[in-house]
Amino acid sequence: MKDVYDITIIGGGPAGLYSAFYGGLRELKTKIIEYRSELGGKLHIYPEKIIWDIGGVPATPAQNVIQNLVQQGLTFNPTVHLNTKVDFISKDRELFVIETNDGKKHYSKKVILAAGGGIINPIKLHVEGAEKYEISNLHYTIRGIQSFQDKSILISGGGNSAIDWAKDLIGVAKNIIVIYRGDKLSAHEAQISYLQENGVPIIMNTQIQSLIANEEKTKIKEVILKNIETNKLTSIVVDDVLVNHGYDRDRSFTFETDITPEQDEQYNYYYVTNSKGLTTVDGIYAVGDISKHDNKVYLISGTFQDAINAINDIKVSLEPTADQYAKVSSHNEAFEKRNREFIIKQLINQ
Repeated sequence: MKDVYDITIIGGGPAGLYSAFYGGLRELKTKIIEYRSELGGKLHIYPEKIIWDIGGVPATPAQNVIQNLVQQGLTFNPTVHLNTKVDFISKDRELFVIETNDGKKHYSKKVILAAGGGIINPIKLHVEGAEKYEISNLHYTIRGIQSFQDKSILISGGGNSAIDWAKDLIGVAKNIIVIYRGDKLSAHEAQISYLQENGVPIIMNTQIQSLIANEEKTKIKEVILKNIETNKLTSIVVDDVLVNHGYDRDRSFTFETDITPEQDEQYNYYYVTNSKGLTTVDGIYAVGDISKHDNKVYLISGTFQDAINAINDIKVSLEPTADQYAKVSSHNEAFEKRNREFIIKQLINQ
């Protein structure tokens, strides 16, 4: 017998998690399919970054935002499949059939695409033997700034993420050097100026040529740099190497021809939707960074509204007599018990 869901959400980042929360609030049977081993999406790329622009939430590290989003997203116990990649979406009569890389088929009345920019993997350093240092002091993301306290750091990359890393490490690391193989950084000018004002060297037209290990062969102790214009080699001693050369994005799941949603002509990773998140295929919605519509806001806060609009439209589509909108949480029966428990807990802790 088929296990049929009202909604299957592809992607477990902020858009998918809030869709799951709101789907549960509206009593819809909900499933999340996430490629990675953990929920949270691309916020995991920069867990130490401070996020300021979520309403009602003061400046908060991305890692804490992830934890809160996951906790909220699982409030109504959606089914969650981790380490699962969607390969193909088709339709069998009234149901969407979602085929995944483990050979399974998932059946759903509606589908929400919440995969953001796709499956994001950092572009690795193409230097012989580099992979063996990934467990020690070669890093493609920062998980805990304090681990770089009083260390000499080499950062390779010229985009916003690489320059942000350098900015965040000022006052933490002992020494910071930034290298970039191009002749012009692509990061924001203000961030570059901040590095320059704080005496962080930025070496252009330079790339990592090779890595030299310590005596135990477990860590990088020295990096050989090459100027790509002059071919001159120089050597620097380091404690850690941070690499941000961009990301590979896998958007490889496909659709049956008759149910392929329209994508934006200029940027084909966006799905064109109406203001309720509905794509050009009835029953398939797109929310968050993967969607495009008039007045679209590409912020986490905009993602939340995308999710609410999509879920409310799905609810009415499945149950035409249902209210168009959910009640606010302070008056919603779904939260009565939780609200009482929260108030009692607050009183006990006073």
